Amino acid sequence: MIKKGNKLYSILNFKCPACHDGDFFESHPYNLTKAGDIHKSCANCKTKFSKEPGFYYGAMYVSYAIAVGLSVSLYFFFELINFDFSVSFFILFYSVFILLLSPLIYAFSKIIWANIFINFTKN
Repeated sequence: MIKKGNKLYSILNFKCPACHDGDFFESHPYNLTKAGDIHKSCANCKTKFSKEPGFYYGAMYVSYAIAVGLSVSLYFFFELINFDFSVSFFILFYSVFILLLSPLIYAFSKIIWANIFINFTKN
């Protein structure tokens, strides 16, 4: 079990990067009407989640890295189980796979980006 004070705790539980108690997102990533909407600040420690306008544009790089990592992992998984597949099948399968995971990838990229710049402070 991952304990508070570890950035991985904040990332996996979508909690405030500073106190690990308050919620980071307004709703679940698959609530598509509010997908990616974050609170302005933590309800618990009052840490502002956005350092400046456009702060989360950098999360695009994290999202890209996650998507590439998933692509490579999926390809090697198919190779490992000796699944006979064509390139067109893999592209179609991966497209559906990434489409279904995109709200979760978007959420993870934002919380990872926030954890890079906001440090845990023990209360």
